[in-house]
Amino acid sequence: MLATALIIPIVIVILYLVLTYNSLITLKVRIKASIQEIGNQLKRQANLIPNLIEATKGYMEHEKDVYSKLTAARNMAAQALEKNNLDEIIKASDKLGNAFKPMFALWESNPQFKANETVAKLMDDLRDTADKVMYARRLLIDLSADYNTKILTFPTMLVAKMFGFKTVAGLSTPETGAHLEVSQEETKTPKVNLK
Repeated sequence: MLATALIIPIVIVILYLVLTYNSLITLKVRIKASIQEIGNQLKRQANLIPNLIEATKGYMEHEKDVYSKLTAARNMAAQALEKNNLDEIIKASDKLGNAFKPMFALWESNPQFKANETVAKLMDDLRDTADKVMYARRLLIDLSADYNTKILTFPTMLVAKMFGFKTVAGLSTPETGAHLEVSQEETKTPKVNLK
């Protein structure tokens, strides 16, 4: 009877240790997979850029600056992926996104681009890939938050310390700057006039 009274709590503790350890390992694996997905989508985006450039060169002779920005962004993404450095991958992602803004604006304002099926298909693919990159980044943020919360809360923190689990950085963002502020103009309700 005394042996049973001792065995049951020991089994419960061992079961808790195993389940907690496995949940932390699962989150670490999912974080790594989400980082790889960001790289995968950036690689897809970088591979689409040369096709888009070639398809639009005839239409955009006057927009050579866009080509150089896209090429530089693509090269930065390729280098970041080779190094497998999360910070550089995120910077490359931001640079690619910024390089596409003038391209999207030009495409949307020019009927010749819209008429070209190749350009339209590539632009759709690039938008889809950009959306997937944003989703993968959001997933990384969520997984990192869940993992870090588990590691820092009791009683899981005891298991985490026992097995040497450390917090993960997730995405790093500057803690000051315009991206954290909302201007007076941005708080106003937008007015839409379709006339």
